Amino acid sequence: MSNKRGEGTRRVGDRSRERDAALAEMRRRLANGLARARLTKVQLAARTGLGRTTVQQAFNANAPVPSADTVAALALALDLPLTELLDLRRTAAGETREPQEPGHALGKPIRDWNPHDLEVHPAGPETDDRHVPALSGYVSRAHDRMLAGAVNAAMNGHSRMMVLVGASSTGKTRACWEAVQPLAAKEWQLWHPFNPTRAEAARDALAQVGPRTVVWLNEAQHYLGDPTQGEPIAAAVHALLTTPERGPVLVLGTLWPEHARRYTAPQAPGSPDPHSQVREILAGRLVTVPDSFDEKALKDASKLAEAGDSLLADSLTRSRNSGRVAQDLAGAPELLHRYRTASPGAKAVLEAAMDARRLGVGLHLPQKFLTDAAIDYLSDDDYDSIQQLAGWEQQAFSELAEPVHGKHAPLRPAASRPKSRPPGSRRTLPVEEEAGQALRLADYLEQHGLKTRHRLCPPASFWNAAHTHISRTDDLMSLSKAAKDRYRLEWGHHLHQRAINSESPVSEIRGDNSELPEEENTNDASDVLFASGIARSKSGDASGAEQLFQQAADAGHIRSLGVLALLKEEAGQHQVAVTLARRAAEAGYPKPLRLLAKRRDKAGDRTGAEALARQLAEAGHPGALWLMVEQRERNGESANADALVQQLADAGYVDAPRLLDEQRADLDESASAEALAQAGADDDQRADGSHPNTVPAQQAVEEGRPVSPCSQAVLRLRAGDTKGAEDLLRLAVDAGDADALWVLVLLQERSGNHLSAEELARQSAAAGRPQTLCNLAVLRAKAGDVASAEILFRQAADAGYPYALRDLARWLDETGDRAGAEAVSRRATEVVGSPDGLRALARWREWNGDEKRAVSMYRKAAEAGDSYALMDHAALCEKAGRHSEAAELYRAAADAGSAEALRVLISRQEAQGNSQDVEALYREVADTGRSWLFRLELEARWPHGLDADGIPSESWK
Repeated sequence: MSNKRGEGTRRVGDRSRERDAALAEMRRRLANGLARARLTKVQLAARTGLGRTTVQQAFNANAPVPSADTVAALALALDLPLTELLDLRRTAAGETREPQEPGHALGKPIRDWNPHDLEVHPAGPETDDRHVPALSGYVSRAHDRMLAGAVNAAMNGHSRMMVLVGASSTGKTRACWEAVQPLAAKEWQLWHPFNPTRAEAARDALAQVGPRTVVWLNEAQHYLGDPTQGEPIAAAVHALLTTPERGPVLVLGTLWPEHARRYTAPQAPGSPDPHSQVREILAGRLVTVPDSFDEKALKDASKLAEAGDSLLADSLTRSRNSGRVAQDLAGAPELLHRYRTASPGAKAVLEAAMDARRLGVGLHLPQKFLTDAAIDYLSDDDYDSIQQLAGWEQQAFSELAEPVHGKHAPLRPAASRPKSRPPGSRRTLPVEEEAGQALRLADYLEQHGLKTRHRLCPPASFWNAAHTHISRTDDLMSLSKAAKDRYRLEWGHHLHQRAINSESPVSEIRGDNSELPEEENTNDASDVLFASGIARSKSGDASGAEQLFQQAADAGHIRSLGVLALLKEEAGQHQVAVTLARRAAEAGYPKPLRLLAKRRDKAGDRTGAEALARQLAEAGHPGALWLMVEQRERNGESANADALVQQLADAGYVDAPRLLDEQRADLDESASAEALAQAGADDDQRADGSHPNTVPAQQAVEEGRPVSPCSQAVLRLRAGDTKGAEDLLRLAVDAGDADALWVLVLLQERSGNHLSAEELARQSAAAGRPQTLCNLAVLRAKAGDVASAEILFRQAADAGYPYALRDLARWLDETGDRAGAEAVSRRATEVVGSPDGLRALARWREWNGDEKRAVSMYRKAAEAGDSYALMDHAALCEKAGRHSEAAELYRAAADAGSAEALRVLISRQEAQGNSQDVEALYREVADTGRSWLFRLELEARWPHGLDADGIPSESWK
């Protein structure tokens, strides 16, 4: 007896330990998911809709077992396996699975379904070994609220049916999938009748559907529109919904609008009615899904994108204007599949179109251009094959015009809108009318081409077709530049000449537009004339160049005015030069007049130089006059400097005298500068490498700030009059002096008035200087108050200064919170919009001698797309003597687009005497369009450029 009692006690103890272990494991997985999602519990509560206490208790080791609904909501929000977590929760609570009701034999638990198998369109490639399709974050819209009402009714025991009506790929099926997730936590089943045909499966088994089942009728026309089974299926659904003992059930379906109209249209008296029962069950159960996202949905999608949803962020770059986000997400993977599996001719056409778009050709691509350009994209075998096919071009274009999900096609016909013009005006035919049919490449494939083909130079057929069939001036100029950037100098020259010859004289193109305002008097033709003038000037034809510049200037080209001014100055026509330069400055281009002033000053004509600089200051450009102030001051000519500063003050820059006084007093060593330095700001903390509270003198003059008492306050501080300084600082703050506000923050902080310091820092943030909060956080962190500093760092980031997160990561790392530092660095990467937050932490660790963790962060930054992290990692390997590893990293950085990495690789190969490898690297420089960075080296190696195939060109000039 005692043995049995002991065995029973052991079994009870075993079950207790099993429950405790299951509860601990469930909470461990939730905690890991929270860390991966980089959310706080407060944010998680907002995302799930659960109460904050409920969420806190779910993670609390001393709290009771959370409910199944709570675990389900957390699992879905953190993208964790729902079934596994619910099983752990059930074990922890000592529960067993609910017995299934009689007749409940169809389908399987909702949580066991893959949304891809329910025909939810993936928005990207499969994400793991379970073949789960990539899905973007979900944006709820009006129809989702109606779906939620039906789901809530079903959970409360009432059978419901709802059919979403919308065009292809508008998000109908995804909406149904999102709607049934609350039922997954309630152990509901989902049945998708499919085999042997949808209609046969539904007809044969609808009578077996039991309670707590979702009947999934996606593409409901296959069920309700079947000519023989549609009406019986509708009758069976009606019986299911109206038989209380069989419920609750939820019937969900989707339809295209044309099917819905056909099934619900009233029939003429006396005519056959093939959809009478279908019309009956659809009555009052149709919900429209709009074709596009409204303004609210777009804002919600943008928030998800900003929070790290890369699929939505990518889609919004293409679909924000149209609002067709769902169609874009659904069509993108299929477009990529169509490109990869296209016939050789169609694929060659697509690649020619991708290259044309990435090299600057406009949206509408002439079909004749694509046909001829595609030839050299084909392999020899494929070229031989298509030559045996009659009309391969039309077959290719027909193949590419066939739409995929969301009504996108890889390459679709594009029509130009007719342009309405006033009577009697000159009419220019659109390019498409001149060049025949035009086509437009799908936006997604255009982006794919930018990402995957950036290292490739188009073949000869591309350049030849462009020269033959492209007629827009701006397209030709873009292609000419692209050819020159790729060191295809001969093609660049000929495309440039064609651009010049493609336009009529300026007067003919401009027509009668003498009444247009001056700022509008510019066009593509004037840009061409300007570029041609530059080319003529380089070739030594000064007279021809001047004529072209004059034509462009007459057409309103401001830069041409500036060049003409400099030419006239060199020719000794000084007054003409000043007149032209002044016209350019008045039009917003002060550089020529500034250069004239600089030349005259250098030539010893100080009076003339200062007169020109004064004119610039009066026109709103004081930089030249201030530079002369600084130069006179350096030369010891204080009186002259004072006179020039007075001229600046007279021109409205009233702060100029104070700035000169500050420079003379060397206030860089004053208490104010010292205080700013003690705030812990250093170059790596700021995006621009400068302290946020210091303003270069020239910039201050340009801004024309009002006179402030801040300087007097600093002098009082140095004299020990803290009270007087504070009074003056508050006056300065009232006058809008941001520097004074920061010094006041420092005074309050050092006096122990921490709350006052924080309030003033928030006031500064509200006034547009959120970095003040960051600077105060640095002070707190240096004083050892990391907890308070963390709050201020985060407040600075929330107030619009994301670089504060980098500083926070450093301080967390220094205190030993490695995981927290990495999580904050990832957050900084997301907020800033580039992966340099991770690299900043990696550098910090390297500087502190933690090479192992630095390498780890460099790798994570590189995985996030930061080529600079690859360079920094390579440099670290070089220091450690791991040269082979460094070389691999430099190669990866070069592949990611780093020109500096290519330079390092070239230098290495040159040092080793590997001439063939050096040759290949320089050719890579050219192919990737970075020849302008290596111009001298390439000119020495290949003085005439390269042919399209990469072979050095013969002399052609």
